[in-house]
Amino acid sequence: MKYIVIIGDGMADRPLKELGGRTPLQAAFKPNMDRLAREGIIGSVRTIPEGFHPGSDIANLSILGYDPKKFYTGRAPLEAASMGIGLNESDVAYRCNLVTLKYNNEKTRAVMEDYSSGHISSEEAAILIREINSRLGSEKISFYPGVSYRHLMVWRDGDLNIECVPPHDIIGREITDYLPSGKGDDLLRKMMRDSVDILESHAVNKQRVADGKRPANSVWLWGQGRKPVLPRFREKYSIDGALVSAVDLTKGLGIYAGFEILKVPGITGYIDTNYTGKAEYSLAALERADFVYIHVEAPDEAGHSGNYKDKIKAIEDIDALVIGTVLRGAKAFDEFRILLMPDHATPIEARTHTPEPVPFVIYDSRSERRNEGVSYDESILLIRDRMIVEDGCRLMDYFIKGEL
Repeated sequence: MKYIVIIGDGMADRPLKELGGRTPLQAAFKPNMDRLAREGIIGSVRTIPEGFHPGSDIANLSILGYDPKKFYTGRAPLEAASMGIGLNESDVAYRCNLVTLKYNNEKTRAVMEDYSSGHISSEEAAILIREINSRLGSEKISFYPGVSYRHLMVWRDGDLNIECVPPHDIIGREITDYLPSGKGDDLLRKMMRDSVDILESHAVNKQRVADGKRPANSVWLWGQGRKPVLPRFREKYSIDGALVSAVDLTKGLGIYAGFEILKVPGITGYIDTNYTGKAEYSLAALERADFVYIHVEAPDEAGHSGNYKDKIKAIEDIDALVIGTVLRGAKAFDEFRILLMPDHATPIEARTHTPEPVPFVIYDSRSERRNEGVSYDESILLIRDRMIVEDGCRLMDYFIKGEL
């Protein structure tokens, strides 16, 4: 049996007046998703345990079968693993976004204009983060360049219990009430404040402004945590796996789970990613392993940007280029199962993650079902005889073992 998990990050949404009361999933043309829903087991799953922030880290940890209440230590340590950054037990890793702040004329107030600095290129960002490290780094503080706007800061023997807010949660809001708070916040605030003077005068940002692009004029620190300890996926399910994702968070989870991390050219974490390549490399990996986890970030980015047209396009591209390719290629295997779902909702109107249950479908090539009139979208959440999984980390048990 081959097991294929396809995650459309943030794909679930809420009805939009611009779409006549439909969601992007309902408005999209997605014949492959709908086929899986008609022929598979449909259900709803709560991937975010009560009391947890609805982050992709927690949601994907749940989907992979790891209980966040036992194993979650923070987002940034997962990204550190993907970036090859070793952490000691006392180190605290922080996610470091390059963001665009919009100041008033007196420069006494600032609004979070863009959590991604206009999806700055990795090449431009690396130059800026290296400059930040040379100016603000120390024996205890190090900054590491990542992908696009996503970077990392490691604080040796650092403070952990500081309240930090994800920048994508405060788009359009004044930042004053959302700055780090708690023991050690003075250091974080100072670095964030000092970064503005360094970045605004940098040649990379002067060129971005001249080109009509948003400048990366501040760092924003959040998502901190210490190194986690996870049992290997093989220990839990007795199968080997592979994972493909453009974002360090998901790749870091895969590393801790013991997966092969697939290196696919042209994957960006955005709407222009190499969808087909993800599917093709995943199918090839199933010649070596029995499980593959395909993560696509594009719908989530569109949700954060509040762009329903991009979200619909991302969904349609996942359907045609990822699922379509997988369904054609999976015919080479005698038996296969597909789990299709978002990790969480990222509603266009909210422009951030929300914790409500999301729809899933499990398709089994050996036992196709006949769910007349069903399509893959949020309407599954209202079907009375759907499978309901309240504890998201149990869904993987059912997908692989057939038990909850």
